[in-house]
Amino acid sequence: MKTNKFLAAALVAFVSVGAYAQNVDEIVDKHVAALGGKDKLNSVKSLIIERSLAVQGMEIPNKTILVVGKAARSESSVMGNTMVQVFDATSGWMVRPTMMGGTGEPEDMPAEMVKQQGGQLDPFGGLVNYKEKGNKVELIGTEKVDKKDAYHLKLTTKDGQIVDEYIDAASYMIVKVKVSAGGQDSEISFSDYKAVEGIPFANTMEMTSQMGALSFATTKVTINPPVDESIFKKPVK
Repeated sequence: MKTNKFLAAALVAFVSVGAYAQNVDEIVDKHVAALGGKDKLNSVKSLIIERSLAVQGMEIPNKTILVVGKAARSESSVMGNTMVQVFDATSGWMVRPTMMGGTGEPEDMPAEMVKQQGGQLDPFGGLVNYKEKGNKVELIGTEKVDKKDAYHLKLTTKDGQIVDEYIDAASYMIVKVKVSAGGQDSEISFSDYKAVEGIPFANTMEMTSQMGALSFATTKVTINPPVDESIFKKPVK
């Protein structure tokens, strides 16, 4: 009798786990469809994203040139000075003006910083094709984000980084992420999505961390522009 009860309980647990796992994939599949679908996303090989960063009363223009999965170059203009960050999956370099603690000359990017930046090489996030990337996804539950229902997914990348992602239950777009890197916890909210060639991009991003608050406004997105990959090479002094 006890054995039968144990088997019954085990079967219920097995069915519950199976349904839970399927719910994760259903949510991820709807998220990918909301982004335009796998085929469209896989067709994006390069991007140029132009943004305006609001910090401490200043508006700082930023331009990021990205070859998907390979390398990225980000340039910002601050009070007449240019800051450059370039990185690929394993290394990086940067130019920091003296007003920001640098020398104005190219310098190697610290390994921890390269690791933190690496996710930007994947512009549509670790949920897309997550199994092929070696990532794991868990459904934590449903929570309110800005008074709307959102699915809370826990993404664990193949290198062990954990990202909490919140997907709007109606639009299936990401509305918030939480991540911890370099001993710092940060939270980014995404809103005002607008489509470029059938792919929605967040026009507004609000980031909060122990360092303070930042606000990004996307001004232009260019899909599959030609990119001269020599821009990723560190200049020789």
